[in-house]
Amino acid sequence: MTNRRIQVHLGTAEDMGRRFVDAWRRAASGESVREEHLTFVDFKQMLGTLSDERLRLLKEVRREEATSVRELAERLHRDYKNVYDDVERLTTAGLLERDEGRLTAPYETILAEMSLAPT
Repeated sequence: MTNRRIQVHLGTAEDMGRRFVDAWRRAASGESVREEHLTFVDFKQMLGTLSDERLRLLKEVRREEATSVRELAERLHRDYKNVYDDVERLTTAGLLERDEGRLTAPYETILAEMSLAPT
């Protein structure tokens, strides 16, 4: 299991573009740039995706991969449909990966950042 980390932000497409250009410039100057970002448009979207139950699910899958959603629901003692919905949401966000039905959580660390500066 790799020790990947992802930085989670609140922001706009412009913010994402600035991070990309900054990383591009650093890489062009010879700096090794290995960073991953996930940007949510607002706090409500971020909290909806990173709810307590979804974070618990991510931690469980990070601890031990799951062979199926059903197995994961049983391990978490949760309803299958709710776990299925959570898996779909986390997969869409890129925080959970599916490979031939197998579920993995590729990130060891999720760093959240929120600016209080006016936009």
